[in-house]
Amino acid sequence: MARVEMTMPKMGESIMEGTVLKWLKQVGDPIEQDESVLEVATDKVDTEVPALHAGVLQEILVQEGQVVAVGAPIAVIETDAASAGTPAPAAAAAEGAPSINGAEKPAAEVPYVPAVATAQAAPATAGAAQPQTGRFYSPLVLSIAREEGISMADLEYLPGTGSEGRVTKKDILDYVAGGKQPLGQSAASPAAVAQPQAPAPQAAPATPQPAATPQTAASAASAAPATKAVPSISGNQELIEMDRMRKMIAQRMVDSKKISPHVTSFVEADVTDIVNWRNKHKDAYKKREGENLTFTPIFIQAIARAIQDFPMINVSIEGDYIIKKRDINVGVAVALPSGNLIVPVIHNADQLNLNGLSKKLNDLANRARTNKLKPEDLEGGTYTVSNVGSFGNVMGTPIIMQPQVAIMAVGAIKKKPAVIETPQGDLIGVRHFMFLSHSYDHRVVDGSLGGMFVRRVADYLEQFDPNTTI
Repeated sequence: MARVEMTMPKMGESIMEGTVLKWLKQVGDPIEQDESVLEVATDKVDTEVPALHAGVLQEILVQEGQVVAVGAPIAVIETDAASAGTPAPAAAAAEGAPSINGAEKPAAEVPYVPAVATAQAAPATAGAAQPQTGRFYSPLVLSIAREEGISMADLEYLPGTGSEGRVTKKDILDYVAGGKQPLGQSAASPAAVAQPQAPAPQAAPATPQPAATPQTAASAASAAPATKAVPSISGNQELIEMDRMRKMIAQRMVDSKKISPHVTSFVEADVTDIVNWRNKHKDAYKKREGENLTFTPIFIQAIARAIQDFPMINVSIEGDYIIKKRDINVGVAVALPSGNLIVPVIHNADQLNLNGLSKKLNDLANRARTNKLKPEDLEGGTYTVSNVGSFGNVMGTPIIMQPQVAIMAVGAIKKKPAVIETPQGDLIGVRHFMFLSHSYDHRVVDGSLGGMFVRRVADYLEQFDPNTTI
């Protein structure tokens, strides 16, 4: 028999940790290969994690509700030695955390457990630690660092609990809460001067800084809910705690408003030809494809074409650099039965025709509402559209989906009297109109670009060919 460590798998390019929601197997239960063992929640999707080896669940290392870094052990499975192989723990870690690209190291090397095991030795190693000069920092981490006045030199010395030692939002917020004590060379210099006078006492001030990193922060976070004050309410009020997804949405909305200075431009578009075209084809499409033909694929097609005309809308910000995206991946906000919101992504939307966009959109929306989305369905978005018109709203001021720099809300289509220009003169007629609301990040998108983009989308909608086939 062999004991194999089951590790937290990597479930997406930007996912660095997951929360154990529920163990589907208990200690002593037999497990088949590829059988689901537990449910895990990430900041993008909830999913089941299968076993890489068949055997018996020998030990559960992480309890429900705990947050675990990618690559960290979560359980031990006892397997047949022949099927498991000798280097089982290393193999399990490698298989559980596949590399995104050739530059990434196996997740087994993530400095998660070692940081806990050497907490007492941390003061000695902190001074000798090397700066992580090539480390990736998310836009959110960099934004918090700028707001808090944390230098890049200190940021490079800050221990990270994410994949490949990356600094997560939790890491930098814990550092800020700890008083932002100097790290690296700025921290080592005073210690070196004070050390000859009183070695043991002078070493103590450096102790709190490293100790407040991976596991201390995790234990503090787990203890936080118990110490949170519960709001006091009267007898005619009801106290409702947010569920996990609502907490996540709330945090992302607050973060986005802190990161991006939002500006919103509005344009009204005449979509009469689109309405007439859809009315003409929707029944035949439903009969042929077994799916509804909605307006949203037409909106996505117009947005994708406008992005091709204005590629600087299709960017993200990394520090002082602008990253221009070649792929046009349009996220679509989908309302869930729970009342929450999720944004699956149509990758390479510019390469799909109307039928392809319609089928892809229906598939993503159906799987979103049945909780069957995969992590890759939520990754890589470069622009987002939200159909607020489906709720009867005529316009809105949507909040940008980070790290994107723009988002569009499409409003309800309403009949209005309008002046129609003809060669014989102007006439008054009934037309179908809708508002397009375009929010953008004023750090990189000025009013001219933001306004021209939404106007171009409206132009494509108004120029829709009534002879289009689907």
